[in-house]
Amino acid sequence: MRQEKRNLTSIGPISDIPFDHLIGAGCAERVIAAWVGNVSAGLTHCYRRAAEEGVPRSIEVREHSNLSLGLALMVAGVGSPFIPTKTTHGSDISRTNPYLVVGDNPLEPGEPVVFVRALVPDVVVFHVQKADREGHAHVWGNLGIARERALAARAVILTAEELARVEELTADPNRILIPAHKVVAVVEYPGGADPSPVPGYRDRDHEAFHAYHEAARTQGGEGILGAGDHGGSGRTRDQGRRRSFCGHAASDARLRRREAFACTTRGCLL
Repeated sequence: MRQEKRNLTSIGPISDIPFDHLIGAGCAERVIAAWVGNVSAGLTHCYRRAAEEGVPRSIEVREHSNLSLGLALMVAGVGSPFIPTKTTHGSDISRTNPYLVVGDNPLEPGEPVVFVRALVPDVVVFHVQKADREGHAHVWGNLGIARERALAARAVILTAEELARVEELTADPNRILIPAHKVVAVVEYPGGADPSPVPGYRDRDHEAFHAYHEAARTQGGEGILGAGDHGGSGRTRDQGRRRSFCGHAASDARLRRREAFACTTRGCLL
């Protein structure tokens, strides 16, 4: 938002404050999602203003169900162009989303199915519990579609509660869900998911979610453009400590491969 990026497409099954900030700042032109809202308060207000009134700009909304969006990412991760399913058939969603195509089941002629097209994000941002300088990450808790997003994306950026030694993370490979070779940047950012929960580090800040929801009722009230370096609830541990590794400066060849990526990482230690 500080770089005033525009015409972004935001992808996520259920998304709240991050999507709302991008929409309210005029950065997003398209939303691909099942729902954009605060699960304890309702639809987010910047999203509603943009979708209903074109404020601060109009956005295109491509609606999915939670399942169809997960399938679109999953099928991209395995390199297939589409996957057939029954979900969304008969609903308005499959009639309005060009990535959901109703057709005949090739194995059972005359039976309608929905072909979900693969969805390949340019970049996915993950907040994880631990990460190392080579792009390995430990993540646990409610994983949702974490693995599907990581496999579908062209590139991954990690923000982490803490940086760890490579040996520590690779010694417990069952918690490594994100392919390290896709990671182009790693940032140590304690509290980077606030006010959302991070198992083992912090709980969900219900009051912060409700405070944001009320403030965002008025355009500009959400404090997007005036936000400091951290927009969380104020409960962040070691908020001032932020270290980062970027692929352009890394000694590991796996992290140097994406020369087309413009490096905007501040404070790189490598």
